[in-house]
Amino acid sequence: MNNALKTFLLSIGLLALPLAQAHSPSAHKNHHAQSSAPAEQKEWGIAGDPKKAIRTIEIRMTDNMRFAPNQIQVKLGETVRLVAVNAGKVLHEIVIGTPQELKAHAEMMKKHPGMEHDEPYMAHVEPGQKGAIVWTFNRAGSFEFACLIPGHFEAGMIGRITVK
Repeated sequence: MNNALKTFLLSIGLLALPLAQAHSPSAHKNHHAQSSAPAEQKEWGIAGDPKKAIRTIEIRMTDNMRFAPNQIQVKLGETVRLVAVNAGKVLHEIVIGTPQELKAHAEMMKKHPGMEHDEPYMAHVEPGQKGAIVWTFNRAGSFEFACLIPGHFEAGMIGRITVK
């Protein structure tokens, strides 16, 4: 990876942790269990403690490149378990972030589809499987979740999270 790419990835928060796993279905199994780094505060919140999740929201992902529901509301300070259910026949993912962060990440994924990264605000889900993100929404605002697999984001696989 060249220095310009490293600098860009650092600036948008995609290179905060060491690069260790490929962006593929098998590379992301048990990523929460393997992480020993302290949680990093993001504009949209911080990784949550599964024991403190006060509710679970199931989000279905389908091959028509949509999430259901595609809008969720969360209370400021709430820790939520987002369970992503892949009801399709292709790999999907759910990534939480600001619209700007997600757009930048989607562009990087088009250029580097095998890009190595793994963050607690992402879940990569094989067809017929479930994945989970536990997240504490400690920042008010409007954020998004999206599937950043090349072509999926561009097809409109985006949802909104409102934190009040």
